[in-house]
Amino acid sequence: MRRILYVQYTNPAGYPPLEHSSRILAERGWEVLFLGSGAAGEADAFQFEPHPRIRTERWRYSGPGWQQKAHYAGFCLWTSWRAWRSGARWIYASEPLACPAALLASRLPGRRVIYHEHDSPAMNDASPFFRRILGARRRLCQRAAAVVLPNAERARAFAEVVRPAGPVLTVWNCPERREVCATLPPLPAEPVLFYHGSLNSARLPLAVLRALALLPGQPRLHFAGYTTSGHRDFLDSFLAEAARLGLADRVKHLGAPATRAELLRLCSQASLGLAFMPAASGDLNMRAMTGASNKPFDYLACGLGLLVSDLPDWRAMFVEPGYARACNPEDPQSIAEAIRWFLSHPQEAAAARARGRQRILDEWNYETQFAPVLDLLEKS
Repeated sequence: MRRILYVQYTNPAGYPPLEHSSRILAERGWEVLFLGSGAAGEADAFQFEPHPRIRTERWRYSGPGWQQKAHYAGFCLWTSWRAWRSGARWIYASEPLACPAALLASRLPGRRVIYHEHDSPAMNDASPFFRRILGARRRLCQRAAAVVLPNAERARAFAEVVRPAGPVLTVWNCPERREVCATLPPLPAEPVLFYHGSLNSARLPLAVLRALALLPGQPRLHFAGYTTSGHRDFLDSFLAEAARLGLADRVKHLGAPATRAELLRLCSQASLGLAFMPAASGDLNMRAMTGASNKPFDYLACGLGLLVSDLPDWRAMFVEPGYARACNPEDPQSIAEAIRWFLSHPQEAAAARARGRQRILDEWNYETQFAPVLDLLEKS
């Protein structure tokens, strides 16, 4: 029996690529065990869709302080014990905080490791504790059979800094083929803009509300997601601005769906998906988001139109092949003009939706993206 152990010091259900890869393996007969912990806020409630060959064991969330450090040390020891008891020969570690636990477990006889980094950590001003985490990350990657990142620019930066022993693979955060709509769904009578993800002004700017106020008819905005540290007041301020503009009955927060299936169900009821990035950022993750952001892929899989930021890499990937329109997400007029195009060109918009959906089926799906990793796992 082939077994694999996923390790992440948070709720693994908050990461769609982990759900996708584990289901691909489970469908091929692998026994999958996730070891994780709780997460702060609404992310703690996220769940994987059940599968008979996938199990999850999680420690409760522990807040900041000395208790969290003790919790973390215990988690690392527990991971090694579970790695030994489970008999899993492969360890699939995600994110820097999983590295000490995975490094310890990888020293068991016959264990091999893949390291998957979803978000590149900030290297400047790291605390002494986090510098030790980064040291464990480097040592783990010297043992890893492969390293996975979701964007080519991030992969190059990682290879230059960490210098892993194995290959650095780029695997985009695409949906599974089974998640793609069977046919293009009919659009709602009144257009519905849709956003999902973390809630902050960079991803869902107030300019979207002001653009909504400029449009004729009764277009609506539905958004699903949760606030994170540093942005806890965003939701209240966003809804307050909607009320000030007279849009309270047209703007709706759908909460943070616990499962990906529920999220995609909500997505499929909309007309147009929003995938915005700021024009400039000092954060590598924000600058190098094509492929790493699952939003545009999810929207296309659900048969939605797609509106992206007018940035060179986003234009090249989504606009020039004819899957999306671009706008300046900080300019209400630019957003409104792009939305008007979808409303006034229904045939061209439907053709763009169809092209995008087909690209997901043909290439932008996790089965295709994950194939090099799967090949490594199954041949070793």
